[in-house]
Amino acid sequence: MPYHSTPLDLAFHALSDPTRRAVVSRLVEGEAAVSALAEPFDMALPSFAQHLKVLEDCGLIVSEKRGRSRWCRLVPARFDEAADWMEAERRRWAERLDRLETYLGSKGEER
Repeated sequence: MPYHSTPLDLAFHALSDPTRRAVVSRLVEGEAAVSALAEPFDMALPSFAQHLKVLEDCGLIVSEKRGRSRWCRLVPARFDEAADWMEAERRRWAERLDRLETYLGSKGEER
């Protein structure tokens, strides 16, 4: 089985957490200040910042300082890589299931 790149592994790890998935869902709507992103969560800002760091370290989001606030936005290319991998796996499984269906169909006809 081929090994997939570390960035892909990191992206899936980052998306394994519900808080980080919620942040990504919010950022799909557009960029946002860290304070606005943190508002719905019942956790200290430093704890929330750790979630943002995981997302940023794997390249799913970028942030920049604007005045006294830090703003975040998604990096679509990193999501495209994950989607491409999932689509390739989906195609591979679909082909295997098609072959199984053909095989089972031929066995049924032999009876």
